Amino acid sequence: MGRNSLSLEIHHDNNGAGNHNNNVSVRDRLRLKRNPTDMRDRSRSSLRSTRPPHHHVPPRSLNRKGFLLSLLKPRGTCLLYSLVAFAVCAFVASSLLLQSSITRQGSAKGGSVGRRIGLGSALKYVPGRVAKKLIEGEGIHSLRSEVRIGVRPPRLALILGNMRKDPRTLVLITVVKNLQKLGYVFQVFAVENGEARPLWEQLAGHVKVLVSGQLGYADWTVFEGVIADSLEAKEAISSLMQEPFRSVPLIWIVHEDILANRLPVYQKMGQNSLISHWRSAFARASAVVFPQFTLPMLHSVLDDGNFVVIPESVVDVWAAERYSETHAKQTLRESNGFGEDDLIIVVLGSSLFYDDFSWDNAVAVHMLGPLLTRYGRRKETGGPFKFIFLFGNSTNAVQEVASRLGLTQDTVQHFGLNEDVNRVLLVADVLVYASYQEEQSFPSLVVRAMSFGIPIVTPDFPIMKKYAFSPLISDGSLSKFAQTVASSGRLLIKNMMATECITGYARLLENVLHFPSDTFLPGSVSQLQVAEWEWSLFRRVIEEAESLLHDSAYGSIVFQVEEKFTSVVESKNTVDNDTIVLSDELPSKLDWDVLEEIEGAEEYEKLESEELEDRSERDVEDWEEIYRNARKSEKLKFEVNERDEGELERTGQPLCVYEIYNGAGAWPFLHHGSLYRGLSLSSKDRRLSSDDVDAADRLPLLNDTYYRDILCEIGGMFSVANKVDSIHMRPWIGFQPWRSAGTKVVSLAHSHYILVLHPLSNFDTLLWRQVSLSSKAEESLENIIQKDTKGEIVYFWTRLDIDGDALGSKNALTFWSMCDILNRGNCRTTFEEAFRHMYGLPEHIEALPPMPEDGHHWSSLHNWVMPTPSFLEFVMFSRMFSESLDALHNDSTSCSLASSQLERKHCYCRVLELLVNVWAYHSGRKMVYINPRDGSLEEQHPLPQRKGFMWANYFNFALLKSMDEDLAEAADDNDHPRERWLWPLTGEVHWKGVYEREREERYRLKMDKKRKTKEKLYDRIKNGYKQKSLGG
Repeated sequence: MGRNSLSLEIHHDNNGAGNHNNNVSVRDRLRLKRNPTDMRDRSRSSLRSTRPPHHHVPPRSLNRKGFLLSLLKPRGTCLLYSLVAFAVCAFVASSLLLQSSITRQGSAKGGSVGRRIGLGSALKYVPGRVAKKLIEGEGIHSLRSEVRIGVRPPRLALILGNMRKDPRTLVLITVVKNLQKLGYVFQVFAVENGEARPLWEQLAGHVKVLVSGQLGYADWTVFEGVIADSLEAKEAISSLMQEPFRSVPLIWIVHEDILANRLPVYQKMGQNSLISHWRSAFARASAVVFPQFTLPMLHSVLDDGNFVVIPESVVDVWAAERYSETHAKQTLRESNGFGEDDLIIVVLGSSLFYDDFSWDNAVAVHMLGPLLTRYGRRKETGGPFKFIFLFGNSTNAVQEVASRLGLTQDTVQHFGLNEDVNRVLLVADVLVYASYQEEQSFPSLVVRAMSFGIPIVTPDFPIMKKYAFSPLISDGSLSKFAQTVASSGRLLIKNMMATECITGYARLLENVLHFPSDTFLPGSVSQLQVAEWEWSLFRRVIEEAESLLHDSAYGSIVFQVEEKFTSVVESKNTVDNDTIVLSDELPSKLDWDVLEEIEGAEEYEKLESEELEDRSERDVEDWEEIYRNARKSEKLKFEVNERDEGELERTGQPLCVYEIYNGAGAWPFLHHGSLYRGLSLSSKDRRLSSDDVDAADRLPLLNDTYYRDILCEIGGMFSVANKVDSIHMRPWIGFQPWRSAGTKVVSLAHSHYILVLHPLSNFDTLLWRQVSLSSKAEESLENIIQKDTKGEIVYFWTRLDIDGDALGSKNALTFWSMCDILNRGNCRTTFEEAFRHMYGLPEHIEALPPMPEDGHHWSSLHNWVMPTPSFLEFVMFSRMFSESLDALHNDSTSCSLASSQLERKHCYCRVLELLVNVWAYHSGRKMVYINPRDGSLEEQHPLPQRKGFMWANYFNFALLKSMDEDLAEAADDNDHPRERWLWPLTGEVHWKGVYEREREERYRLKMDKKRKTKEKLYDRIKNGYKQKSLGG
């Protein structure tokens, strides 16, 4: 069954009338109406028709938590309840026998629903392909069996669509609080400010409000995952749809139905582009989470197979308690014409059928017909009985049935789900859930009824037995606790589904997130105790006599997107008969067709006029006009080349720092000015309004996404070094990734360090102190370079630090220990093997360069500046080392340096980020740390202290040059050691033979030109010079 075109298979019983086996569209049979005063979210998703059990339910299974013994007084009421229970019990079995009559009844009242949805069919949510893996996945079970050295907890970003004190905030706070117990650390972002901000700051620390227009100024790559709540967070999610943030796992919680109500409008208007826009947004999420099983069905047109349902009941309990605070039961009974002695029985139908009179509801009326006839008119039972049918929309079908049975209008009433259902439930004495549809989660209106303290009678469904009714059965009859059924049910419903909801999110995170090698694994889900919702934080809000917010208050982003696509404000109202009210200003399909014809005609006339102009005779322009046009063309050509003022400002400066980025999402983090220049790893994501370097154009290897991802920033360095004279003519060169530049724009936890964790966390470990240079530090660096133009020196401003206290010792970690932490514990082994392969060393010779721990700092993330000749030497070494590293993984589909899928994608990056330290240390370069805030300098690892540790022989320039020439000769002779040889693709290939061949080629061209000149001169001497005739 396809994910985006959901259908329902109709299974008929052998005795059923009709042999229809056509698939019925979901939207044809679910004509859903939204109650404007009802805060419950409805939904829909993948559906599959399943046949319910055909066996009769034993009568004792219906003696549920709905019977209140205090109501069973000797006035005939006991017999009435027995018949009600018997009617509900016989409902499922008799529904199959009544198919013919009900189909005719449904056809008369509700159209063809009865014919198309035969009895014996059931609606059931079926997870999509991706969702099934997320639900049934093994999580991190395999990672728990591995040895890992974690130094920090997993970090999660939580984007709030709003910060109101509402049921959604209650659910999120409860979930986040329990996830923190498992070891997760949260950073909270919000699209708008709100009254719940103090609660979030108390729970997770500082809350960052994302101002409109600056929603892209956040580095999501520092988090293991992002959780977005509500559709209102969609604008912030737009930045996650761009590189380099597309690989960040995203969980999107959608609890509104405002978009689902608008999707039929878009389809009717033919707004396919608008639907595709939302579908692409939903497809970006790793999982789209709905709180009810019916919501995915309403969004089925947007389903990409990643819809997940994690049910919860807080919204309905909240709505019931808020309603109880402002309405009294007795007052409502009197206002609706019910007497004090009236016994009101509410018969609740399925919420899945919203037709005027569906077959499901018709069966309930038919089964209760004898009961209505027998007891609806009796007076000896002590008081009148009132039956209220609550299902579908407003209809007169029930009243017609009552009149045929001879009942008065007051005895049997009908209310639709598009009315005030809270009022109907609160006046009830007993609720009968009369639907044979087996629910996958607890029905919302049943939750509200239990919150009102109303006894419930339902069929013997597993979901009902799980939560409410099994403890009430004892030896086939009501237990002695039956007198407290209503009150105990109210207490039970208060925290129902809390544990299931929290564990559902915990398991989902384990299946969605990528846990890097340096993170602690979260605690097991089994550690969570039986949870309760955090009602105490919202008690005052519930007791306030304010009306509930409507879903429309949360749907502003939906209509903003509509206006963006249509440029016209669409009508947001619908009428009760399912007719969409559209604005007259909106263009119809005919208007779009006419507009397309007009545009086509204008284009045809334009082409015709251009062809006629080319064919017509024109006067020959004079030489002045030709010169004027030529000068104008040269001026325009110059302006195109000089697209950025930074190019002029960089002229004559000794230093240029290239900011490496990959994706449009990194643009807000980049600098503008004479010192910096962008370096885009992808051609399509290069800033067009600047003079950024296109790395993929200079190095075609980067057009291969595999190598672009696996090499990361060092791939951009290879592109700059490739024919460096054509792009960089300055004596100094520097690099800086876009993430470091971003810390000037956005900062977490009020710190200059973008990876600083929340102060309340027990893990204040910093791995990468990512900072960019302040204006003062930039000025200091430029002054130093201009004064000291000689010397082999490397300046860096990003330190690789790990707090030793996190592991129990102040100086427990060395350079290689930190490298192991970042690379699944295999950094030393892999580096040693690659180094051995690079130099061809035998096994008995040590091949791991020593990196002593002397209390000084090491560089990380390629935030450094060095002389251009030193840079070319470093690139020479890095190309050979990268080739050796690739040779070790050439025949393997896995990465020994990665423990997660995201780390495998960037397999070599974490080793290559630290490679500059090994090269600079052992090649005798002076290493100086520059403070990024004040520009102060501090030399690291002084040269005198390196004596006895340096492997200078392996890093000698003459040796590296000879090795480079040997590889170039092999590449020039097509003598490749393996099919996928990386080295020739990373830069220039030069050796002595290439120089000789180029010299011979230049000599050949020179001699050929001389020969042609002599032949031409000999021909003139022999035949004389003949001028060609004009026009000849």
